[in-house]
Amino acid sequence: MKKFLTLVLMSLILPCLTASAQRKTDEFTTKSGKKITITCIKHASIEINYNGTEIEVDPVGMWLKPETDYATFPKANIILVTHEHKDHFDRAAIHEIRTPATSIYVNQAVYGHFKNGLVMQNGDTRRYAADITIEAVPAYNTTPGREEFHPKGRDNGYILTLDGFRIYIAGDTEDIPEMADIKDIDVAFLPCNQPYTMTVDQVVNAAKIIKPKVLFPYHYNDTPVHQINMKLYGSGIDVRIRDYK
Repeated sequence: MKKFLTLVLMSLILPCLTASAQRKTDEFTTKSGKKITITCIKHASIEINYNGTEIEVDPVGMWLKPETDYATFPKANIILVTHEHKDHFDRAAIHEIRTPATSIYVNQAVYGHFKNGLVMQNGDTRRYAADITIEAVPAYNTTPGREEFHPKGRDNGYILTLDGFRIYIAGDTEDIPEMADIKDIDVAFLPCNQPYTMTVDQVVNAAKIIKPKVLFPYHYNDTPVHQINMKLYGSGIDVRIRDYK
């Protein structure tokens, strides 16, 4: 009987351990030695922990595969939402990780649905703490016939500066001219799934403009993102493929 109960318990515990183990983490260090851990959740959902500050980007829970139970996550200090599409904005997931003290940064369209959060327009900068700033940058489509997916001026990308370490989260965008103004990026997340965001060649072009030290292609669905590695070979950009399908 004891052996049977042990097997039952293990059958319940192991899937949870496996799911947790499958989340790939990458660690970085700021100029003053503070630790940044970036965890791949899925698609456009990213978890960033900076020196104990918990940051969630576009958290989406149970409806988008793989199902993500945000009730098991640490409570967030900061939540960033790029725009209102359901693969980026999920009220239920936000509810699970927010507290009364959580700062939620959104664009105007998300605020219109959510009636909550701090609205940021393209070009706005907010200081969360002495060593944490958040910039909202443009994210939009430029390919003729696709502008309606993400029209210019509506959605946000974000640049997080954590003790001088700069993380660019592009949101749903193509390789827009404003990327020429994005400088000194340590880590960039660039989306890759036409018709909604960028082709492989557009991601490569964007990476050459921004010149991040590390590039994570994300939001890529079935796009062959391994080609980005090949096309950026010799560029000095460290391309890391994680499970952001």
